[in-house]
Amino acid sequence: MLALGLAAAGGCGGALSGPSIPTTTPAGTSEEIPIELSKPDGAGPFPAVVIMHDCSGLGPRSSGAPGRWAKELVKQGYVVVLPDSFTTRGHPDGVCTDASRSRDDVSPGRRVRDAYAALAYLRTLSYVDASRVGLMGGSHGGSTTLSSMIAPESDADLLASERRGGFAAAVALYPGCVASRRTWSGTGPYRPVAPLLILIGDKDDWTPAEPCRRLTDAAQQAGYPVTIKIYPGAYHSFDSYNPVRYVPARVNANAPGGRGATTGGDPAAWADSIREVNAFFARYLRAPGK
Repeated sequence: MLALGLAAAGGCGGALSGPSIPTTTPAGTSEEIPIELSKPDGAGPFPAVVIMHDCSGLGPRSSGAPGRWAKELVKQGYVVVLPDSFTTRGHPDGVCTDASRSRDDVSPGRRVRDAYAALAYLRTLSYVDASRVGLMGGSHGGSTTLSSMIAPESDADLLASERRGGFAAAVALYPGCVASRRTWSGTGPYRPVAPLLILIGDKDDWTPAEPCRRLTDAAQQAGYPVTIKIYPGAYHSFDSYNPVRYVPARVNANAPGGRGATTGGDPAAWADSIREVNAFFARYLRAPGK
């Protein structure tokens, strides 16, 4: 494992570079994946958030959204870790346009292991409050968040004990809200192990808002702590700097022919989502009086 080093120093929090964490394959063998780690100045202990990246990954083609959220959260006093689920598994440029079977090797369901490996790593750090760690992600990472937060039905389920004693709260940004072989399985309403917030645009044609609204309604009616906010006029990746554009090559199960999706930033939705995420995590990850 590479040594941790501060990439920036001085009066504000800096990004840490170089570390990796151990995780496991579906076959149960161990592997290492890179992470990006950032922290506020000071000794802590701080609450923390694991951010799961979208389908563009953390390489040269990254959307940049995970990094933007990391900066916002560090400013609010959180330690942030971003596991890179793609680079060492053969997808350094992401899987947004890759329809090959190899994309199943980095599916949201598989990335659940990465989320909990990142949680375990954070809990080893002296400056992290181990009981106050949240999870969030957008798009592919949002689906990973939903897959990670669903309550186990038995002790035989994947990471059952880790889930029950795991994340204290989660935010899913424009996730896919339909269960599938690549995400999660189960019958009945979605049952998270901790409070969950979904933020999504009503013009999203990649991961439409309506299934997320139905998921939330069913969960709430069954008494589970799921809430949703739908942004009028916003598309997928509303937290992006990029202008709205349609890309026909994107793999999209919700499009005729399975290809093509629209993404682009929405300044109003981005600004409001910062407020919503800050308020949500402050409620569930902050110690009383802090």
